[in-house]
Amino acid sequence: MQGYNVIMVYHHNQDKILMCKRVKEPYKGLYNLVGGKIEPGETGIDSAYRELREEAGISREDIVLHPVMEFSYYLQDCRVEVYAGRLRHEVEPAGDEQYLDWIDAASDFFDMALYAGEGNIGHMVAQVNLFKKDVLGDQ
Repeated sequence: MQGYNVIMVYHHNQDKILMCKRVKEPYKGLYNLVGGKIEPGETGIDSAYRELREEAGISREDIVLHPVMEFSYYLQDCRVEVYAGRLRHEVEPAGDEQYLDWIDAASDFFDMALYAGEGNIGHMVAQVNLFKKDVLGDQ
């Protein structure tokens, strides 16, 4: 089963979430979370930090990631690990694979005309909101 990750990066003020606008299928033109494949021999958390550095220029020194949940898609033979964290300080994300944008954290992430994943992003955000202090801490 191929492993993937998605990373919910919250702005250090917790008022925005970093999203990328998909430039290819699936979900071309829709906003999605940053993430990618877990390489053979790589742990999920190491993969999440690698993808975050590659796709957004955000390092381990900029953010502490916490595991939030995992989805298994048996019919697609894949597993998705979900991580979330809040930036420790102001960081200007930079990547050349996809357009990156800060989206208001109060947005309707269940809106499938704007966001990829058949409502999964909305579910992930709702879970982080339930456990915000544990995942994002106080500031």
